[in-house]
Amino acid sequence: MKINKLIKAMSVAGVLALSGCAATDGTGLADSLEVSTKMSSTIWLDPVGSDKRTIFLSLRNTSDKDMNIANQISEAIVSKGYKVVTNPDEAHYWIQGNILKVGKSTDEETDSFLDTGFGGGVVGGVLGSTIGGGNGKTAATVGGALAGYLIDKAFEDTMYTMVTDLQISEASDETVLSKSNHQLSQGNSGSTVQVSEKSGNRKKYQTRIVSTASQSNLAFDQARPELESGLIRSISGLL
Repeated sequence: MKINKLIKAMSVAGVLALSGCAATDGTGLADSLEVSTKMSSTIWLDPVGSDKRTIFLSLRNTSDKDMNIANQISEAIVSKGYKVVTNPDEAHYWIQGNILKVGKSTDEETDSFLDTGFGGGVVGGVLGSTIGGGNGKTAATVGGALAGYLIDKAFEDTMYTMVTDLQISEASDETVLSKSNHQLSQGNSGSTVQVSEKSGNRKKYQTRIVSTASQSNLAFDQARPELESGLIRSISGLL
């Protein structure tokens, strides 16, 4: 009972302290929206003549957010002097993308999305803690930590991240041999590696695009257009 009362008291004290800070400090918060878009690896496409400036675009969205930006990407591509076609056999380039994740994240998670690159995992971790029983000294420590937590949360920026895997295929006059390895699980005791090879006439390049928007108390509806603009610029910028 004493611990609960102390925690409540520290919570009130923390909130009052925050109110005082907010009233006196007008420059402590980063209230300008910060946006960023990065690629896990650079893709270089060779210049082509006007007869080969044709693109087949396929953009999927397997995240839990509604992100319909294929038309905007098409418009950005057309503005670069390319023609977007619906028949892949008529296109010199195929641009295939999949929006894997859209939501809140941390700097550490964003860095890990980039580090793992194309095809890597996008599940963010959650750090948890447990507060157990103890004496008055423990209660004071918990109360102080809680007050510090409230202060940190009040001054903490909210970050939204969009993770997109991108594959570009370029028509080639040479035969291109592709080799794939797949590891198949065999119960709980082992696995089998499956190897397949095929030949074609397309060179393929893969990268991951991570767009972020960060601001204090940022709402998703405010972050959405910035995340979309970052992806549009990034994809059209490859051409």
